Amino acid sequence: MDPAVALLHDLVAIDSVNPSLVPGAAGEAEIVDAIAARLRAIGLDVELQEAAPGRRNVVGILEGRGAGPSLMFCGHVDTVGVDGMVRPFDPIERDGRLYGRGAQDMKGGVAAMIDAARVIAEEGLPAGRLIVACVVDEEYASVGADALVTRWRADAAVVTEPTDLHVAIGHKGFAWFDIETRGRAAHGSRPAEGRDAIMRMGRVLHRLEALDRALQARDPDPLMGVPSLHASLIEGGRELSSYPDRCVLKIERRTVTGEDDTQVARELAAILDAERAADPEFEASLRLTFARPAYAIAESAPLPQAVLRAARRAAVESRVGSMSFWTDAAVLGKAGIPAVLFGPRGAGLHSVEEYVSLAAVTQCRDTLVALARDWCAQKEKGA
Repeated sequence: MDPAVALLHDLVAIDSVNPSLVPGAAGEAEIVDAIAARLRAIGLDVELQEAAPGRRNVVGILEGRGAGPSLMFCGHVDTVGVDGMVRPFDPIERDGRLYGRGAQDMKGGVAAMIDAARVIAEEGLPAGRLIVACVVDEEYASVGADALVTRWRADAAVVTEPTDLHVAIGHKGFAWFDIETRGRAAHGSRPAEGRDAIMRMGRVLHRLEALDRALQARDPDPLMGVPSLHASLIEGGRELSSYPDRCVLKIERRTVTGEDDTQVARELAAILDAERAADPEFEASLRLTFARPAYAIAESAPLPQAVLRAARRAAVESRVGSMSFWTDAAVLGKAGIPAVLFGPRGAGLHSVEEYVSLAAVTQCRDTLVALARDWCAQKEKGA
């Protein structure tokens, strides 16, 4: 069995569901220990970095024989939950694919980058430095990547999220908001005394749907397409026989280049203002809970072009594009580390049937090897 595929089997077999998403979940401790042992076994120096209590990043370092640019491979080791899956941690090979939770998102990419480090370590890195960073919590708040950039820097980074072996130079951002409508509690038999907070949220939802249609009717961003929003979670009321005095809606707004959470907040506030103007008794509030910006790097920048050249040398058909989902590349980019996404193909991320192409995992590995050989051998940083 190819070493990258064998490693992928081992990683998928480890439960690393993010405990911030699923209370009581296993978290990343076991998989971090397994990766640390693997990185040491292939000859890298290893450091563990606490990103949050009980949650550690693992970073492997391979020093070249001489001075040269540094290159980081970065991937997250947490996964989303497994509700509805039959055997999520039993890696199954079928028709050239490996099935299991995290196979595509993103243990396939993590296995590829670790095995690329093995190949490079065996042949020796002529110059520069290779950093292999496996981080926690990307599926929730990216506390791992946030911690990583306080300690580590590189002249370039490849985040091995699943890109179908294309070079993604950007991705959308997002903003999470809570909207709360308020009513007045009363017995269901006394409508004159009650104010229905859930009914009032229905008006807000109607306006949000219209806003989403308007967003998606915009001229698309050349790289990222159109922005969007959706209603994610809603709760309210206390019992069947009472008027609900409170309703809370959680929404997600996906952003493109040129948008930020301040702009999005103004859009949402305008909706609530319109309802207040139409109904003096309407009460509502808006709160930003979390946001991450969109990210992009120029197609003509040295790193995307270097990855394309490396893919060609590895006999991989690749082109430049972008991804719709948010990634840790934005954290790296904000910290001054030019980053692109490049990872294997597959399907079913966050679904009940997830898989990655085994051939694509090894092709990803081979491309990363070719990239490291060339990038770290340059005489000038970022050349």
